[in-house]
Amino acid sequence: MKLMNHDLIFDQPDLVPPGDDDVAVETVTYFATVARTGKQWTATVEIPGGRTVQAQGASWADVRSNVAQLIFDALQDKPEAIGVHVEPADPEAKAALAAVIEARQARALAEQAERDAVRHAARLLTAQGWTTRDVGSATRLSHQRISQILRS
Repeated sequence: MKLMNHDLIFDQPDLVPPGDDDVAVETVTYFATVARTGKQWTATVEIPGGRTVQAQGASWADVRSNVAQLIFDALQDKPEAIGVHVEPADPEAKAALAAVIEARQARALAEQAERDAVRHAARLLTAQGWTTRDVGSATRLSHQRISQILRS
């Protein structure tokens, strides 16, 4: 059984909560339903004015890009940015992809919680006189990583 490398989690960026100095960009999100029709994907989305836009693509990425471009081109009042959320028309496929997104979000939050807990432990334990080698051993990290954490 291979041991887990706990150092790798610190190679990922921290999740940064939105701040007061963040620039607000007007973004409108459109929801497209995508279905397989023959060898093509077809995306359908309603836009303002009761209009419907349909785009096709040979791949999921193509149809997502094509429908975003068609929506932007069809809009009378162009927002600074648009968001396009594409999801399968099939309920089972939609649920499966939603579960993937939910799991990834949970993993990102758990990784951030681990980074925060290690930082707290490293500061607390070294303040109590522990060496960086002992903190590293206790947290299963290298003493170099502990030193790096303490400098940040």
